[in-house]
Amino acid sequence: MLIAGIDQGTTSTRAFVLNTDGQLELRHSVEHRQFYPHDGWVEHDPEELIRNIQACAEALGKVDGIGIDNQGESCLAWDAVTKQALSPVIVWQDNRTISQIEILKSNGLEIETLSRAGLPLDPYFSASKLGWIIEHVPAAKAALAGGTLRLGTTDAFFLDRLTGRYVTDISTASRTSLLNISQLDWDETLCRGFGVPVECLPKIVPTTGDFGTMETAYGHIPVTASVVDQQAALYGFGCRERGDTKITFGTGAFALMVTGSEIINKPELGLLPTVAWQLSGHDSVFALDGGVFTASAALNWAKSLGLFNEFAEINEFNSPPSINSGLVFVPALAGLGCPHWEPSARGTWLGLSLEHTHQQLVQSILEGVAFRSAEVIEAMHACIPLNDALFIDGGMSQNPYFVQWLANITAREIRPARMPELTGLGVAHLACDVFDYQPESVSHFGSCAPDRDARLAMERFKKAVAICQQWSGK
Repeated sequence: MLIAGIDQGTTSTRAFVLNTDGQLELRHSVEHRQFYPHDGWVEHDPEELIRNIQACAEALGKVDGIGIDNQGESCLAWDAVTKQALSPVIVWQDNRTISQIEILKSNGLEIETLSRAGLPLDPYFSASKLGWIIEHVPAAKAALAGGTLRLGTTDAFFLDRLTGRYVTDISTASRTSLLNISQLDWDETLCRGFGVPVECLPKIVPTTGDFGTMETAYGHIPVTASVVDQQAALYGFGCRERGDTKITFGTGAFALMVTGSEIINKPELGLLPTVAWQLSGHDSVFALDGGVFTASAALNWAKSLGLFNEFAEINEFNSPPSINSGLVFVPALAGLGCPHWEPSARGTWLGLSLEHTHQQLVQSILEGVAFRSAEVIEAMHACIPLNDALFIDGGMSQNPYFVQWLANITAREIRPARMPELTGLGVAHLACDVFDYQPESVSHFGSCAPDRDARLAMERFKKAVAICQQWSGK
């Protein structure tokens, strides 16, 4: 069989085919524009995303099935009749609802979100974004009055437009702050609290199954899986056992740990219970989630400032770790995620001196992302002991200095993916489920063991984070 995966991510859409020998082949990749209309706002053009998915589907050729993964918390409004978007896609990074979040906190809604959804009140999740759309987008208000408003994460929009199925999978629904994590259905109390009409939300379905068919030049191809990109990567790593953990280093860094049938809700540790996936005909598998909002985005920012020209330049450094010279970078360029949840925090350099070079500034960024990731892993390990190695993928997993530093500060073996597209691999493997097809198993991972104990440096970094939080008013 030939099964395909379409990875619709934050910056691009990519199409892959899973060959019969278990190897993943990239067939097409196209970037889309990022819009920043105001400070803290991040938007995508929904029509551009649809066009890119269609282009990817055409580039696949003749395949037996397609899985599509999505950005998770990014969301929009569209019309039930015309299927046209009524709003831009408000991206997961967008924090336009910070002031509304503070009002909701003062009204006591965070108690409800923590107990019902297992999530803190934060602009990261879809609920406040969807409430903002109803409040501020006239076309959405008009559609609501006319009974044709549809609201949801990008997966529901893609499926409604491309296959005619107005549904969202359970893993994506768990990222909205509107799903009751225990009952696995929309929570009317949360919907009222955020001002989101429950009748405008899509039906929740398992991660694998019949999602309709996409029309291409090669005929109607069934869509058999829909899932959040991070959960797709977890599946692509082969993480199935309780304690299996991965981190994907993309725009942000997102860690997921499989917890099996158990929902672990420990808000005091800043970790989030989430649905990993639900295979058709089976119970849901749960996970713990922890996000660092700025990872590769911090390196791209440093590159745009001229601190380096090519990524190959920053694979190794002649100088000792930057933190040994007193230089620390807290990569809170889009706020602090897990375990702090301070959306108003901003990036901080501490210990700068005239002696520091541009290479050391970049070095400190790499170290800072590793430190923040180690904070998340530390919190997860306090809930469930991590299984032996820590799997990582994404662009930064190809940087030897970063991988070694992560191994040193976590004192763990790091298993970087030799091929960086574990998300595409995971969604393609999930798409195989309904065909009862097991693709060939291929080893995709390298290994990096600690070469020194750098865990004491974590204490210095945590002090820097505390200063960062003080500057944010927290």
